[in-house]
Amino acid sequence: QVQLVESGGDLVQAGGSLRLSCAASGTILSFDPMGWYRQAPGKQRELVATITSGGNTNYADSVKGRFTISRDNAKNTVYLQMNNLKPEDTTVYYCNARWRIVTRWYEHWGQGTQVTVSS
Repeated sequence: QVQLVESGGDLVQAGGSLRLSCAASGTILSFDPMGWYRQAPGKQRELVATITSGGNTNYADSVKGRFTISRDNAKNTVYLQMNNLKPEDTTVYYCNARWRIVTRWYEHWGQGTQVTVSS
């Protein structure tokens, strides 16, 4: 059983910052990669950023230079520092964790945390 507990979503003015956190727990010792996705109403879920246990990162073009993903492997926790937020960043953000058992991949999603950026 895997659980992902997200926190940090809030209402902030344009240009402001937020830090999202996602703590993974359960019977899996290591998740790789971990990441953040977001989904606006009526749209497909899209990648925001991912990070491997070795620290390799991948960002959506729309957030490069503004968002920074990091993780604490010992705590199985991933963070998303969001700076210079824009109204178009408003949506629900979901944490994602993936792991492999032998040759099969699995993944789990958090419940989502709302980020609202006012103009």
